[in-house]
Amino acid sequence: MMTAPDRHRIETAGFSAEIKADGAELCSLRDQAGRELLWQAGPAWPRQAPILFPIVGRLAGDQLLHQGQAYPIPQHGFARDRRFSWEERSPTACRLSLRDDQETRARYPFAFMLEVTFALAGDGLTVSYPITNPAEEVLPASIGAHPGFRWPLAPRISKAAHLLEFSHTEAAPVRRLSAGLLLPERETTPIQGRVLPLHEGLFAADAIILDGVQSHSVRYVAPGGPALELSWRGFKQLGLWSKPGGADFLCIEPWHGFASPVDWRGEIVDKPGILLIPPGARRSFSWTVLPG
Repeated sequence: MMTAPDRHRIETAGFSAEIKADGAELCSLRDQAGRELLWQAGPAWPRQAPILFPIVGRLAGDQLLHQGQAYPIPQHGFARDRRFSWEERSPTACRLSLRDDQETRARYPFAFMLEVTFALAGDGLTVSYPITNPAEEVLPASIGAHPGFRWPLAPRISKAAHLLEFSHTEAAPVRRLSAGLLLPERETTPIQGRVLPLHEGLFAADAIILDGVQSHSVRYVAPGGPALELSWRGFKQLGLWSKPGGADFLCIEPWHGFASPVDWRGEIVDKPGILLIPPGARRSFSWTVLPG
């Protein structure tokens, strides 16, 4: 069911979601009880679930280097600020696309097609990101999801009562950022085996980055209240973030790629963590969210 030309609503008995053409951004996610699970934007953070493409994080000097030429590109790229084209719409799914044009090539000198598919099946929503390289040169890219969920998930439950339960033990040290760039030092993980107790102080130094995440899913739990499970395929890193100083959202972010290390300067094709898509090839990444 379409709600407006620039938005589309999909629903099943267990879930409903709303997507807007601007940024191909998920802007509502409700469970069977009608509870809104997604952050509804606000002064603390004006976004809800932006797509990070063609970079994740920042590049040094906010410049992309290719064949000796510098191109200005903002943190997390430009997809989140572009209007996508509707390709398909149905009561339970939709597909949008973004292709290179003169404006994107001024920031990212490559041909590409990024598709975003939202599909409800049973109780879950799956979001997929196929990336196609139509050119005859390698396409260097990163892709990331950035959904912000309500924190607390329900009224009258304290934020500190929430926790994340990972599918596997996450014992490896985590990475942090300085001015948006990746620090070389690693920190002891705040995850206790498979469990991360949540509190606002975790994000005083910005995002927590698991650059070698072992899990492929995590449950976000409010004891005595709602819960959701987020799983992912194809992504290699996971970011966790909320606004330093406190805000009523928690971002759980599967990534393929990350910000430039603070001491790294080089061509985009040589960037640590970059995905290199061969000419004519297609790569796909996805994440799924389920209630409970």
